Amino acid sequence: MFAIPLLWGNLFQQLYNVADSLIVGNFLGNNALAAVSSSGNLIFLMVGFFGGIGVGAGVVIARYFGAGEYEKLKKAIHTALAFGGVCGIFLTVAALILAPQILKLIGTPEEVLPKSLVYFRVYFAGSLGFVIYNFGMGILQSLGDSKSPVIYLIISACLNVILDLVLIGGLRFGVGAAAFATIVSQILSAVLCIRKLRREPEAFRLSFRELRMNGNMLRLIVVNGIPAGIQNSIIAVANVFVQSNINQFGALAMAGCGSYSKIEGFGFIPVTCFSQALTTFIGQNLGAKEYDRAKKGAAFGIVCSMTLAELVGVIVYMLIPYLAAAFDSSAEVVGFATRQAHVEALFYCFLAFSHCIAGIMRGAGKSAVPMFVMLVSWCIIRITYITITVHFIPKIQVIFWAYPLTWSISS
Repeated sequence: MFAIPLLWGNLFQQLYNVADSLIVGNFLGNNALAAVSSSGNLIFLMVGFFGGIGVGAGVVIARYFGAGEYEKLKKAIHTALAFGGVCGIFLTVAALILAPQILKLIGTPEEVLPKSLVYFRVYFAGSLGFVIYNFGMGILQSLGDSKSPVIYLIISACLNVILDLVLIGGLRFGVGAAAFATIVSQILSAVLCIRKLRREPEAFRLSFRELRMNGNMLRLIVVNGIPAGIQNSIIAVANVFVQSNINQFGALAMAGCGSYSKIEGFGFIPVTCFSQALTTFIGQNLGAKEYDRAKKGAAFGIVCSMTLAELVGVIVYMLIPYLAAAFDSSAEVVGFATRQAHVEALFYCFLAFSHCIAGIMRGAGKSAVPMFVMLVSWCIIRITYITITVHFIPKIQVIFWAYPLTWSISS
């Protein structure tokens, strides 16, 4: 019951990611779609670390909430949001300065580079909004409220699509407008989360006067969050490396694989929602010393996530030519997306298993374990495999096989 609203939230998150690409691909062409697609992994690289810190804050908050320690809970909430504000400002400055060097480093083609740079810089100008939203959403979920963030996300998604259609479809403003629409919608979500936290029971209500970083609480949040942040960054680093290899096959390959990644996002929805739900569920139940309940919830969550992820994988495998054509109907773009789906889609169950175990371990305060497993499997082995194999077999399918191979090893 806790995971279902998260599922809907992740669905709408994916829908408005897809809306960006659909509108950009259909109104602005291949190069614009390639620019948005190639920026996706870089964005996750920079956002993912701070998202992991937010997960750490959620684990601490869920423990105190489950144990009924409201004084400590209030300090944790205020420390998390104050730290989130600092992270958002830092991310804006770092991304704006480093954008050209990062995009060149991953081999973004010259014809795509100017549009990628515009998208990247406009997106990160709104860093504070999406960091505060992610921290606020994590806090609300840790307090057992998975419904409010979903409502805010639905409102945000609708606004994003409307702005995309007006700014790109109607006024033809370019890829910068797609990034602008996204950050405006995320800032709205952040404001709604803050408004909700301001209306919580007085024992743990957000007060702007109390927004400060408590040293002990910050240490707990960082200790729990850094492994999750590193894990997110590891995944992103590996994906950026994969993207740089895909870039070598040209703009059509970038557009095709970018289209597939948006479709694949729907396979990740049951993976993400049950992983998030399990972290909160395990954290709260261990805080309340309900150990048998934690075990039963862990087993049930794993089975649900794997079953749903595999079901989505089968649907993607069968329908990929039609789904990819919605983004760009050219035969080459559809061909790249179809080849990638036919390699990866039937292995989503392994991805689900790995993420669920990671969510359980984080909820139990042992987030270093999945971090090391994914460092080895999803970064070291993935990069080594691609580096060696592509040298001898320079075909794009070799890159696609890196994902199912490393998902299976981590499982």
